[in-house]
Amino acid sequence: MLAATTITSASLHSARAAGAGETSAEISSLKRQLHLLEQRLDKLQQGSAAGATKSKVAAKSQAKAAVTTSNEGSHAKAPPPAAGVLVSMPNNRPTICTDDGENCVGITSRVHWDVGGYDYRPNTAATSPQRLNSGENVRRARIGLAGKFFGDWNFAVVYDFGGSSDGLGGAAAGSLPGGGLSGLENAYLSYTGLKPFGGKMAIEGGIMDIPWTIDEATSSNDITFMERSSAQVIAVNVAAGDFRSTFGTRWWNDSFWVGGYVTGPTTGSIHSASSVTPAGATEQFGAVTRVAGQLISGNNYSLHLGANAEWLVQPSRNLVTNTQTVSFSDRPELRIDPTTLISTGAIANASGAQVYGAEAASNYGSLYFQGEYYWYNVDRNASTGLPPIGAPSLHFRGGYAQASYVLTGETRTYNASTGSYNGIKPANPFSARSGGWGAWEVAGRISTIDLNHGLATAAGVAGGRQTVYTAALNWYINGNLRLMLDYLHGDVARQQSPTSTADRGATFDAVAMRTQLAF
Repeated sequence: MLAATTITSASLHSARAAGAGETSAEISSLKRQLHLLEQRLDKLQQGSAAGATKSKVAAKSQAKAAVTTSNEGSHAKAPPPAAGVLVSMPNNRPTICTDDGENCVGITSRVHWDVGGYDYRPNTAATSPQRLNSGENVRRARIGLAGKFFGDWNFAVVYDFGGSSDGLGGAAAGSLPGGGLSGLENAYLSYTGLKPFGGKMAIEGGIMDIPWTIDEATSSNDITFMERSSAQVIAVNVAAGDFRSTFGTRWWNDSFWVGGYVTGPTTGSIHSASSVTPAGATEQFGAVTRVAGQLISGNNYSLHLGANAEWLVQPSRNLVTNTQTVSFSDRPELRIDPTTLISTGAIANASGAQVYGAEAASNYGSLYFQGEYYWYNVDRNASTGLPPIGAPSLHFRGGYAQASYVLTGETRTYNASTGSYNGIKPANPFSARSGGWGAWEVAGRISTIDLNHGLATAAGVAGGRQTVYTAALNWYINGNLRLMLDYLHGDVARQQSPTSTADRGATFDAVAMRTQLAF
């Protein structure tokens, strides 16, 4: 303020010295301009030192220009000071905001690089596949922009260059099993200006990661294991998950969360009705809803419960063959090799599908628990004129339970806007200079998924039953870097077909490590 006061005093003295040629109206106008400059300097002094210094220099120049104009006898008003811009690095994310904080844009990125190997043991020569490939996979490599404008409008545009070993997907020549994941991951607009019932509300649409299930609502930067469980992945792939076109709304307060979305296909899906290679197809249509909240919350403990539902109202129809199918499959909770070990194959005449789930999570100090269970239904009465005609509905189920403990004492905080828990932020980031060692976490999980139904009947499905045990050690180096080490032991029980009990099962052990950078 000393500089601003000096400028004010000097300017007023000069204005009075001009004397005879000045009118009282001009002096009043000059005082108002200088008063505005003083207020602006006060505001900038509360911001970053560098930004404030630059803005003060600009403000001084504007003040001198205004005084010079007045001394020269000009009766034109000086232009108002230009709006300021603040540059900051929240969590090391380069961000530019207007000085009122109402408009911001930041660069966001994440890289998840995995390396690992399998000890894969097929039960018989009939098992498929016969081997899995060890190596590396750039699981995620995302970069984009995220921000807001006019305070209440939020946006993100993020492209994912990762999934390098996940294949191209589809039935076209050169496609690999598993499907391609590279593409537009986020491109959405969200309005948060409404605050009904004492809470907050978001109305949003575009391409986004729908916060359906607690594990999906948790960022991939914050999940405990390298991959989410197969039961969860299969559930969200029906009509939710990321890369998904959607429109919907969510409401939350400090304790409760509720949301609902209508959904369409994922990015990269066929949009042509006349294409032959690959075959043209109609777009799928679905909907999801979720209700969750913290029923108990204290200083170092909490209990979260929730329920969710998902409907595939209209599956995509192949317009060349007139088939309408859905399929459930997943890799063995690791994506170094993209091959799936459990799969229903294409379920013919699928007229719709439903998934119902329950979720629970709890923390007590540095101890954290989480689990989910799902029930999957597939209706098979689509009017395609193709067999099977009048086949009964199919029912599958699966879930997981996990626990983790942070050895260095940090805890997971609750994220009310997504109805999930945040990741670990190390209290003492690793530093050779200060002696910090970051945060260390140990974790374990058991997951199971059963994709068999109607065995011993011609209309049944023999997708297999998979159980995976995972142990993990995570090192949170700082707020942007994490190393993850996972060991997996899995058992896949699968028969040749619904009516053939020939063994196609396998067991495997795997070790993998992820290097994660995110901001």
